[in-house]
Formats: sequence, C-alpha cells, structure tokens
Amino acid sequence: QVQPAESGEGLVQAGDSARLSCVVSGQPLSEFYQGWIREAPGEGREFVAAYSWSMSTAYFADFVKGRFTLSVGNVKNTLHLQMDNLKPEDTAEYHCAVLRPGGNVYNARDYNYWGQGTQVTVSS
Repeated sequence: QVQPAESGEGLVQAGDSARLSCVVSGQPLSEFYQGWIREAPGEGREFVAAYSWSMSTAYFADFVKGRFTLSVGNVKNTLHLQMDNLKPEDTAEYHCAVLRPGGNVYNARDYNYWGQGTQVTVSS
C-alpha cells in the first residue's frame, strides 16, 4: 500500500517562506508522480506541484511558478516543497499525493494515494 506522509506546517506572514516534506512508503515510485495538492476552506482540491521520478521532471500550477520549488530528498521517495513569497491566498491544507501512470498530473482528482495533509496559514 502506497502511503504518503507530510511534515512541516506553518503559521507565517505574507512574504515569508515555508517548507513541506513528504515521504512515501509502500513501494518504489520509479513510475509514479509524487505531488502536492491543496484544499482551502470552501474550495475544492487544487493541483500545486508534482514530480515525475521516471523523467526527473517537475510540474507547477501557474499560480505558484516563480514562488514554489521542488527538491528531492536524500531519503528515498522524499520530496520537499519550498514555498517562498507566500500570500494569504496560499492558505490551505496541503496534501502529498501519488499519481499512478496514465493519470493527468495537473488534475487533483486523478491522484490515487493521499496523505492526511498539513495546514499552512498565511496572515496578511
């Protein structure tokens, strides 16, 4: 069973940075996508960023380009989301999620395995 687990959370001010980490257990992710999906109160789940382990390629939503980056951790199946210049509209619960091959990396509803989520709150 593939199981993502997030760490890192933050109550930060607008313009600050925060870093989230995700470790996925259960099986190697060589053919999978590992990504971040967020959900704000009253909103649906929204794709943020993802990484293809097979192609070593990162994908980002337009609204985070230039502010958020992904990096691979030293521990296998570990992915970090660095969030810079945070805005109040970035306030959400951030979930680490895994997508099997064949799904649409930009569609949050296509993701197959989910972590419990971690809260990021950005105050103005």
